[in-house]
Amino acid sequence: MKALILVGGFGTRLRPLTLSVPKPLVDFANKPIILHQIEALVKAGVTDIVLAVNYKPEVMVAVLKKYEEKFGITITFSVEEEPLGTAGPLALARSILGKDDSPFFVLNADVTCDYPFESMRDFHLAHGNEGTILATKVEEPSKYGVIVMRPGSTQIDRFVEKPVEFVGNRINAGIYIFSPSILDRIEPRPTSIEKEIFPRMATDRQLHTFDLEGFWMDIGQPKDFLTGTCLYLSSLAKRCPEQLASSSDEFVCGGNVLVHPTAKIGQGCKIGPNVTIGPGVVVGNGVCLQRCVLMEDAHIKDYAWVKNSIVGWHSSVGRWSRLDGVTVLGDDVHVLDEVYVNGASVLPHKSISSNVCEPGIVM
Repeated sequence: MKALILVGGFGTRLRPLTLSVPKPLVDFANKPIILHQIEALVKAGVTDIVLAVNYKPEVMVAVLKKYEEKFGITITFSVEEEPLGTAGPLALARSILGKDDSPFFVLNADVTCDYPFESMRDFHLAHGNEGTILATKVEEPSKYGVIVMRPGSTQIDRFVEKPVEFVGNRINAGIYIFSPSILDRIEPRPTSIEKEIFPRMATDRQLHTFDLEGFWMDIGQPKDFLTGTCLYLSSLAKRCPEQLASSSDEFVCGGNVLVHPTAKIGQGCKIGPNVTIGPGVVVGNGVCLQRCVLMEDAHIKDYAWVKNSIVGWHSSVGRWSRLDGVTVLGDDVHVLDEVYVNGASVLPHKSISSNVCEPGIVM
């Protein structure tokens, strides 16, 4: 089987983190976003993965080469000379996606969930039509494009954009599986698969929906990255609770805390709920951490408080300092002692020596 991951461009929504590494390599729950997807795809029998990018991918090549060797797969970069939307990349990668009769997955690099690739594959092969869309249920469908199915069937009848009256609560989750025949519908030009291809497939009765069980989140911007982390940790607590930390002599655990084995935590800390602590991280004494992400080699000094924030690689937070309000520290950012930062996005290699109290500040 094959898969195409829509990586896109420069990851502007997730800056300042993507100023240092490409979006697919940003750490999510202590491993790159794309590694979560690759592991799940390999488990479903995928051997060929295409990354659709519209800028040069040299930075990713060395890292992804290791994944090729580890999983025994082939990863190919399909570089667009111009952005081709969400359908054009399929035509550009036709030589791989259409090389045999096996179906292929398509997914957005920003999406996290309990990837149901194996059961989705089996469902798609059973109905025998051209495409299957993973759908997730939402509480307020009026904010989205809603999938309307034919009565008593999984076949999709039509799509309704931001319906005023209730027509359903299923929306497109950004993960698909297609038979290679879909490639005959797509030209190598800028094309929207959602607006141009799917409606025609629905009219031809070739498109089905498959319901996602569990969480789903687009983690392409910091506030959603944090929400997605919380959802992922909650899911992990149900599936593999042994991977999460518990209270110890060093710290009190507030629940759903993921700690890398190489991290060091001081005495008297209160950690959780919903915290990920990356490799090489050093947490001082008396630190309070809640709903936050600490990336590799971050240093949180004594009695600091980090909440609703992302601390980037090699960054530090000073003694008695506090981060809150979806603050994001890029690579190698240093917040000095006794400083309050609320809702700022701080560019790499900066130092913060005075309070930042207004949310939305970019420094």
